[in-house]
Amino acid sequence: MTNRKNHHNITPDNKKKMIVVAISIFLLFSLLIIQFFKLQIIDGDIWSEKAQNLHEIVVTEPFQRGTFYSNTSIKKGHPETSQPFVIDVPKFHLYIDPVAIPENHRKDIAEKLFSLVSLPSSQWDEFFRQFTIKSRSRKLTMWIGKDTKENILSWWSPLARKNKIARNAIFFINDYQRSYPFGKLLGQVLHTIRSTKEETTKQALPTGGLEHYFNSQLKGSLGKRTIIRSLRHPIEKSTTIVPPENGADIYLTINHYLQAITEEELAKGVKRAQAAGGWAVLMEPNTGEIWALAQYPFFNPSNYSEYFNDTELINYTYVKSAVDAYEPGSVMKPVTIATALLANKALQSMGKKELFSPDEKIATSSGHFPGRSRPIRDTHLHHFLNMNLAMQKSSNIYMGKLAQRIVDTLGNDWYRSILKDTFALGQETGIELPSESSGLIPRPGKKHPNGTLEWSLSTPYSLAMGYNMQVNSLQLARIYSIFANGGFLVKPTLVRKIVKTSNNGKEEIILNNTTPERRQSFPRVLDADIVEKVVTAMKYVTKPGGTAKRADISGYTEAGKSNTSEKIVNGVYSKEKYIAGFAGFAPADKPRFVLIVTIDEPAHIYIPGLGKNWHGGHSAAPVFQQIARNTLEYLGVSPDDPHGYPTGDPRHDSQKADWVMETKDLQKIYEKWNEQPHITGKSR
Repeated sequence: MTNRKNHHNITPDNKKKMIVVAISIFLLFSLLIIQFFKLQIIDGDIWSEKAQNLHEIVVTEPFQRGTFYSNTSIKKGHPETSQPFVIDVPKFHLYIDPVAIPENHRKDIAEKLFSLVSLPSSQWDEFFRQFTIKSRSRKLTMWIGKDTKENILSWWSPLARKNKIARNAIFFINDYQRSYPFGKLLGQVLHTIRSTKEETTKQALPTGGLEHYFNSQLKGSLGKRTIIRSLRHPIEKSTTIVPPENGADIYLTINHYLQAITEEELAKGVKRAQAAGGWAVLMEPNTGEIWALAQYPFFNPSNYSEYFNDTELINYTYVKSAVDAYEPGSVMKPVTIATALLANKALQSMGKKELFSPDEKIATSSGHFPGRSRPIRDTHLHHFLNMNLAMQKSSNIYMGKLAQRIVDTLGNDWYRSILKDTFALGQETGIELPSESSGLIPRPGKKHPNGTLEWSLSTPYSLAMGYNMQVNSLQLARIYSIFANGGFLVKPTLVRKIVKTSNNGKEEIILNNTTPERRQSFPRVLDADIVEKVVTAMKYVTKPGGTAKRADISGYTEAGKSNTSEKIVNGVYSKEKYIAGFAGFAPADKPRFVLIVTIDEPAHIYIPGLGKNWHGGHSAAPVFQQIARNTLEYLGVSPDDPHGYPTGDPRHDSQKADWVMETKDLQKIYEKWNEQPHITGKSR
């Protein structure tokens, strides 16, 4: 009865209400399903991205920039080792998530972090300001080391747990920083990269040198990874999206021992000469490999900002051996003699009389030449000289006489073509450094901007003495290599090879300068007999009666030439500011290296017992001697003149020492022609 009664109580109105409720529930459920479908399927990617943005950030994964390695292969019998000049050291950038740090804890946390990273007090206001910015990521400081990072985490982890602060409210981004195991060594050549990277590319900009020249090879590709940032996930939980690709490594021709030797001796020489600065090039003459490229004052890449923010210090950052072109002076006299010998061969081929004879007695007491208002002078009056004596005494007048004969018989264009095509003057060496100077050789018929001709009637005589032209020291090393290697024009280089290592460990050689084919590609520009005559003449320069006796390497033979050239100041040649130098090679018969030493503005003073400080024979020659000796000993080259030591040394034997008899015979000729009973060697 009760069931029937309840059944009869369901009125039509109640039934309608139930249907409406059921339909409403169904519709609401359907709407929920539709909304769920829209959120999960249609707009799922959008909401997923928003959720990820709340909990994840995508950071760039740094690559390791390529490394520069020393040339440890030049010493025979010693295994090649990997000795870097510069390496990438792992560092960290410190970040915070200000939103995740409760306001009542910010001041204490900021103060502790500030003390741990050891920043100067002047940076406190900006440091603390980062905590007040509504952001999920603010950078506090850069380039902190592993120890500092560990100290921060040791303090932070228990503090965050105790105060229920998200542990990843403080986090770190990995990076690499350039580090220099040898400090300032090779600074101008290497340079560095800026500490602040570009915002868009996240790449570091090089400051110059090899870092700039090879930037495209040295830099790698940035990777990407995601970092989960929520209360439930530690900062270490991350996923690599794209792995970073490291840059290529560059194996230099520079040897770190020889670079250190050259820098040390150069610095001593510059200080001893009270000069403004100096530079030196040490090069293997058969391959063009540069073993040392030194400059003083030094440039320390680690402190690059100090140099670039100072108008005077910035001058120390350039590689002057490549960038600075100057009038070389007397170091070009071997070129003048070689050109005259080439002229002899050219005239022979035409069936004509030779230009001159190396043994010819040429009058050198008068320096009047066509087109010159003032006579050319020598540092000491010589009435007559031959080729060897002219080189030994560094006679300007003799070289002018040769130049006069050359242009009178073969013309200006022929003379210039030899300087340009045979000795590559006025042409860059192609060294792997930015902003190399090409130098300058005047051209007949061409005018200066002021309307005057580059090549005048007097130009050949100036060229013969190393004036009215400009060269850099690398070009000079290339020229002297011709005399050292038997007549071949080499291409100087700082790079032996460039190697790219992929992520799977596979090596790819991008560039290889060590192949026999490279050496075989160097053209012969001088015949061996001409080279022999020029080298013979240069051997007298460092012996008694020569201009650079202080370049003599005890126990070894050497050949070279000193120079002292006036600098142009305010458009005129200065009588107080000079470029002093010595260019040569050792041993003389089988040279292992060519060495160019340049002293910039040695003090214009006279030193009792030594002579004129500004002359190359006094300021640059001793630097050559010390670098050369240390280099030969490092290479393990046995003395080729075992009796050629100073008087008083038990090894000294004047009868057996190299070039003693030849020097005495030459002195007899000089005395006979000039009626002088004593050797009078004037340094120049």
